[in-house]
Amino acid sequence: MTATLSSTKLPRVDSPPLLQLFRTVFSPQKSLILRRDQLGDNFYVAAPNYPNTLVVGSPQGIEEVFNLSADKFECASGNKMVSPIFGQNSLLMTDGSVHSRRRKILMPPFHGKSIQAFGETMVNTTQQVTQAWTNKETISIHLSMQEITLRVILQAIFGITKGDRYHELQELLATLLNAFNSPFLSLTLFMPLLQKDLGNWSPWGKYVRTRARIYKLLNDEIEDRRANQEFGNDVLSLLLASEDEDGQALSNEVLQDELMTMLFAGHETTASTVSWAFYWIHQLPEVKEKLLTELNDLPENASLMDMAKLPYLDAVCNETLRIQPVVLFTFGRVLTKDVELMGETIHANTMVAPCIYLAHYNPEIFPNPEQFNPDRFLNRTYSPYEFIPFGGGNRRCLGYAFAQFEMKVILATILKQ
Repeated sequence: MTATLSSTKLPRVDSPPLLQLFRTVFSPQKSLILRRDQLGDNFYVAAPNYPNTLVVGSPQGIEEVFNLSADKFECASGNKMVSPIFGQNSLLMTDGSVHSRRRKILMPPFHGKSIQAFGETMVNTTQQVTQAWTNKETISIHLSMQEITLRVILQAIFGITKGDRYHELQELLATLLNAFNSPFLSLTLFMPLLQKDLGNWSPWGKYVRTRARIYKLLNDEIEDRRANQEFGNDVLSLLLASEDEDGQALSNEVLQDELMTMLFAGHETTASTVSWAFYWIHQLPEVKEKLLTELNDLPENASLMDMAKLPYLDAVCNETLRIQPVVLFTFGRVLTKDVELMGETIHANTMVAPCIYLAHYNPEIFPNPEQFNPDRFLNRTYSPYEFIPFGGGNRRCLGYAFAQFEMKVILATILKQ
């Protein structure tokens, strides 16, 4: 069943809000597909402490949401569940002119020539980590990918690759990331009443202390860089040299939250996706064979950018992002005024939430969506409203180009050796 734009009344999940929340946290993919089969691609859901929410899964609806002008919605309240992780000053928690100006400041290191400059770092880091592998042991591919992506993002952000502070950040960030593999801790993000610090033995208490230590290390790095005036091409250098909307240098609090956002989001997302790519390459020998043939046919003097343009490598990465999206939704947009969407008036204070998972599992767009099939990306070009692993509109993930390039470099480096 597919909801159409001519619908005069979008359906609503009628189960109790608390039950909807538990299903979303503990069985999100199954719950989304079940709701789509019952109600169509677009439907209303409810959860405690959240505004009335419209899940948008159809390409037409996603296009309308992504094309909303910035004066018709705000994202800070829709993103409030991640504020305990990223902080109130994160780009994710800003709107309007503050958001657009901060986005322009943060964009250069993650695009164009800046990405190419980090290419050798990606290759060298991958080789260093994988040199420790032996044929006689079982390894956790995810832990190895976490180590690689964390080293790369630390260099991209701070321009550092060694030292006590660097190694402690590595350890603490890994601890923080792994903590959110627990459904209970994830549930606390939806329910602030559960965010109780009951000491270091409690999940939230341990999280609070780990995060506080990370922020102390970030603050120390900021203070050292300010004092020594050591500026390079890394993100921190650009932020230290920039100004806020009032013409003032960015405060330590703003810098800490932005650095935490990039460390957290730019590290684990790529590690998870590359891990899933290796899973599918291992499961499907024909995919591995085609990928190795393409890589081996690349001239020896080819650059990393030449490698990144290989069509089958690109297709494997895209299919991994489709079938295992890192997040199930783009960040929600809370309407500040009534708007027309999908054939009806959607009222102010409604949160509209484009659903990446439903878009990527739409059988009309992606036949046999449960099947890993890179060839689908060789045979068809998908619109930015059908394939949306990094979101879209003016809230599209800032580091999407960096992430795609890093995925390809890591995959190619490991497979070729």
